[in-house]
Amino acid sequence: MNRLHATKDFWLAALRADGPALYDAVAETGPETAVPSCQDWTVADLAHHVTTVLHWVRATVARGVTERPAGADLPLDEDWPEALDHLRREITGTIETLEALDADFPAWNWAPQPKRANFWHRRMAHELSVHRWDAESAAGRATPIETKLATDGVSEILDTWLPAGKRQGPTDLHGVVHLISADAGQEWFVRLRGAGIALLDTGTILDSDDHHARAKATGSSSDLQLALMGRKRPDQLALSGDPRLFQALRTG
Repeated sequence: MNRLHATKDFWLAALRADGPALYDAVAETGPETAVPSCQDWTVADLAHHVTTVLHWVRATVARGVTERPAGADLPLDEDWPEALDHLRREITGTIETLEALDADFPAWNWAPQPKRANFWHRRMAHELSVHRWDAESAAGRATPIETKLATDGVSEILDTWLPAGKRQGPTDLHGVVHLISADAGQEWFVRLRGAGIALLDTGTILDSDDHHARAKATGSSSDLQLALMGRKRPDQLALSGDPRLFQALRTG
């Protein structure tokens, strides 16, 4: 696997771009508009979800606690102008909160990774970029996730979501999946071992005696990330081999 080294400043820049763009798309469409990429959700549901996640992050990550904190539920009975204002304030407040936190500041996370704030710099950048795409899809004008950000988003799925047990696809398959980003020049190999997975280094991958089932998926980094997150169909990628192996990596 080629490794992309992103930073707090990179993720904050993504938040500053995608946060306002998400808000603009939500405000443009109206609360009852269906979100085609999120089954059974309306734009009001999307706005409430994003607001709740951001409120939780802003309220808890800065506490310096590495034990799992309580969840946070926000009322669903806000009228639409109030809900829009709440979303705007949480986007702004969360960016300001994360900007003030050093990357190594202690903070709980749900993955088998060091409990540090940089997890949330990265996680919120991808949370808002994908939901920005959702909101723009509802508005009929979705634009791709920026290439470097989406490349890191694919890596986040493979090195964070999957090891944390957040797979939505089948967990009884064995084989190797090769992902290729056509626009970033990046590739990843993942070995499936039933419920287990291993992210493999391209320098030590696969010899001629390896007879595991294979799948290869090629597309832009944005399309790869969105397909792995359940936003795009696998057949929107250039897919060869056993398509079930790619589906086994799906997290959304």
